[in-house]
Amino acid sequence: MRRMMSAIPAAAPVQAAPAAPAPAAPVAPPEPMRTEFAFELPRGYVDDSGVVHRSGVMRLATARDELVPLRDDRVRENPAYLTVVLLARVVVRLGAVTDVHAGVVENLFAADLAFLQDVYRRINSEGHTRAAVACPECGHGFGVDVAGGRPGES
Repeated sequence: MRRMMSAIPAAAPVQAAPAAPAPAAPVAPPEPMRTEFAFELPRGYVDDSGVVHRSGVMRLATARDELVPLRDDRVRENPAYLTVVLLARVVVRLGAVTDVHAGVVENLFAADLAFLQDVYRRINSEGHTRAAVACPECGHGFGVDVAGGRPGES
């Protein structure tokens, strides 16, 4: 007599319970984008009342800030005037002066105009206002914030 064995279905392999995921390392929130930069003029803007304004704020330039002055008749007549119109668009405040226009920029001392051009280049091209410098006496190199600030601030 033959015995037949019925096929017994194979048991499904036992799977181990998934391990609890390891706690994720806390993610620091992204730093907000800095769009305004404070500065201190080397000489200062002297208004009609004789008040000297040295501290100010410059914002990042937009594409519009760089394009609009190219249509300005003053710039078409004298391409060097582009700097004046451009800085008037991006300097938000100069001391107590909040309406910074081309006339204000025209009346800056040459050293202050050159300083603002450098700040503009640094924040719009390099993204910061820091510069590497060296001590003229010992040659030791270090970084400074060309936008200025009070001694001891970083």
